[in-house]
Amino acid sequence: MGSADNKDPSLANGCCLLLAGSLADFLGNRIINLVGCCLLTVFILACSLAQTGLQLILFRTFQGIATSMCLPTAFSIMTDSMPAGKRRNIGFSCLGLGQPFGFSVGLVLGGIFQDSTLGWRFGYYLCAGATSILTLVNYFKLPQDRPRDPFSFRRLRTEIDWVGIFLSSACLGIISYVFANITDKPSTIRNPENISLLCVAAAMIPSFWAWMQWREKSGRPALIPNSLWNNTAFATICVMVLFSWGVLNGMETILSLFLQEVQQLSAIQAALRFLPNVIIGIIVNIGTGLLVHRLRANYLVLITSILSAASPLLMAIIDPKWSWWYCVFWVMILCPLSADVIFTVANLIIADSFSPKTQGLAGAVFNTIAQFGTSIGLTTFAIIAASVTDGSSYNNKSSPEALMAGYRAVFWACFGLLLAAIGISAWGLRRVGKVGLKRE
Repeated sequence: MGSADNKDPSLANGCCLLLAGSLADFLGNRIINLVGCCLLTVFILACSLAQTGLQLILFRTFQGIATSMCLPTAFSIMTDSMPAGKRRNIGFSCLGLGQPFGFSVGLVLGGIFQDSTLGWRFGYYLCAGATSILTLVNYFKLPQDRPRDPFSFRRLRTEIDWVGIFLSSACLGIISYVFANITDKPSTIRNPENISLLCVAAAMIPSFWAWMQWREKSGRPALIPNSLWNNTAFATICVMVLFSWGVLNGMETILSLFLQEVQQLSAIQAALRFLPNVIIGIIVNIGTGLLVHRLRANYLVLITSILSAASPLLMAIIDPKWSWWYCVFWVMILCPLSADVIFTVANLIIADSFSPKTQGLAGAVFNTIAQFGTSIGLTTFAIIAASVTDGSSYNNKSSPEALMAGYRAVFWACFGLLLAAIGISAWGLRRVGKVGLKRE
């Protein structure tokens, strides 16, 4: 139950993002956001009351669907309510603050709950209460949507690319589902069910490309027009988001396991050692929002990617007996730099790549890529760690030494991915200057 419980929300979330973004552009960002917030509160509370594992998985799945209604609308509301310039840049950076802040609070509280008698249900009660308060704040504070044409089912049918949404969401959902299945036992990739699903997903990729080509040529709304990929900056930043989110979440997950299973720290002790990671994430997000319109975006992305690449390199050569201050402290400082800068830069580039009428879809594209990168990264790194540990010369595969062999391989893989990302950004973003400039 634990494995499925962790994966179902992100799987459902990733599958519904593009649909939620398209509906937000059609119906309005405010109403979709509020519906998503209300449903999120309801299903978080339902999780706390679940009596069986199946109920918990089901409620977590609906929780992921509700979250998919909140993420792209937040992006779109920010874009619609703030003109291009410093205020919007800071707004996007504040959105980026949610990840390190939420991660830190969840990590510390999770450690406290795990080491106390409060139990896992208390965490859901706490989240349901916080979400209900935020829902009320959104109801009173979110701006009204810009005027839209009157609703009609004909417009709903013709102005939304339903086939494109189905092909893209189904393809990403199938791949994420198979990867989730093989995370704990990589050998299950050979199962007929998994092979068949991957073949179906592979067939959907050229089908989606052909459908986008036809929709664009016929002058009909296309979910993600193929011509967008001719924009080198857009294509490059999408790859950077894919790589950076995969590496960031993979690094943080393996770092947590390293602290608890290799260095034998308690959950709360491990959580507290992530505080520098959180603090630097907050500083970098705010700093990026303040300075992104003054500095060249390609230099920002390149320099922070080089600095972040030192993080997995340090962990790949670490001696587990070293003091936390000697190595892991610097890893915590360097790890989030690239992803936090790319968050703001990517949002600005993607926002400029879509028309004002499709900003909800723009936010959905960003979050879908980030979600997919996280899913692929976590699965790939779990397979690498398990395979290397199982193939190690240690008799006890659960020993800290055997586990460290697998984790070290993951850190080398993260280092290689960041080197690839550095090369891609150096070429693909070379003509991107300052972004987030004020427009007259």
